[in-house]
Amino acid sequence: MMRIEVGTAIEGGRLAQLYRLYIDEAFRLAFLLTGNRALSEDLAQDAFVRLMGRFIHLRRPGDFSAYLRKTVVNLVNSHFRRRRVEERYLRGQSSGRAPQIEGPDLGARDQMRLALLSLPERQRTAIVLRFYEDLSDSQTADIMRCRPGTVRSLVSRGMETLRPLVGGPFDA
Repeated sequence: MMRIEVGTAIEGGRLAQLYRLYIDEAFRLAFLLTGNRALSEDLAQDAFVRLMGRFIHLRRPGDFSAYLRKTVVNLVNSHFRRRRVEERYLRGQSSGRAPQIEGPDLGARDQMRLALLSLPERQRTAIVLRFYEDLSDSQTADIMRCRPGTVRSLVSRGMETLRPLVGGPFDA
């Protein structure tokens, strides 16, 4: 696939081409963080729309992919914050039972995805950005707005939790 310069895409009015170049990346990241296909599609599209609306104000338009990644992570975090508030409200309104969310069928990939979803949000985000997105500690820390040492700590604790759930290459 041919890469185009982001600035050229905006100036030439080829937003559709820019969308095609980056939407799969945004969707994959959102899916790895949420585990929900429909929600991931919505979040990826929301991230793209938000970023396009602010494109003129981006300090380095050539880093569109990094800005998009950060926007996706922020939208996922906002979604989970809203969901926690809703669940607390529902627990207060009902007999103390939160709605049950069904998981998909298990396979090797689904098992890993489910194991990832069992982690706290920050650990899951750190692991997905480090290993699935192949970012460095400092890039991950920038997106998560923390220090690289915090990222290493989150990854370490997350991997300790994943080892008994998944086994395989994580066994030491």
